[in-house]
Amino acid sequence: MTRVIAIANNKGGTGKTTTAVNLPVFLAAMGKRVLLVDLDNQANATFSLGMAPEKLPLSIYHAMTGQVSPSAIIRKSPFFNYEIMPASPDLAGATVELVSAENREFKLSQILDKVKEPYDFVIIDSPPSLGLLTLNALCAADEVLIPVQCEYLALEGFGQLLSTVDLVKNNLGKNLKIAGALLTMYSKNNNISREVAEEIRQKFPGHVFNAVIPRAVVLAEAPRFGKTILQYAPNSQAAQAFRNLAEEIINLENI
Repeated sequence: MTRVIAIANNKGGTGKTTTAVNLPVFLAAMGKRVLLVDLDNQANATFSLGMAPEKLPLSIYHAMTGQVSPSAIIRKSPFFNYEIMPASPDLAGATVELVSAENREFKLSQILDKVKEPYDFVIIDSPPSLGLLTLNALCAADEVLIPVQCEYLALEGFGQLLSTVDLVKNNLGKNLKIAGALLTMYSKNNNISREVAEEIRQKFPGHVFNAVIPRAVVLAEAPRFGKTILQYAPNSQAAQAFRNLAEEIINLENI
């Protein structure tokens, strides 16, 4: 059975796209078949896999607006068992075009229903906002993974997203689970990082992944070369952190 996981946080700069790009490659390395859905019109996940968003003939925008079948836009990544529904700048217009559409919050869900069966995981990179595209991501997902940057203001964004998840569950009839909060941009020598990590674990016991994504230059550099961290720096601490996260995600199936 396919697990659909939305990676979401309405705050920008939380490591959301970094997680969306790098989690699938380790899931794929562990024998899982993964589809990444880039639902952010900035198309950073698409770019991070070595594709030029502005040059793509088809993107998730064309599927969301009913112009092509969902299967027509799926592209292969450099890794076996890792594919992507890419985004393009056109996606910014989809929000406007979908406003008057029937069941507008469920467009992505309808798309994924047609293509998700062969995959073990579908990972959705949602925009850094709580708009219509993020609602589509949450309504299409079974679980939501929330990256939380280790800074003082991070808890505010985390709380807002939890409220949105409750709204989706209560008003749209979606049984959406919290897969967990993922601590990102952690600096072990930074007091603020340590304090925020401790506070999040205390406030949300059992809902924070053990894997912690460090603040690392290699994570910032890899997208420039269109590479995942597994390709760019496979022996780095950051790569090991994402490997640990993938193992935790897989183990959640057994809980």
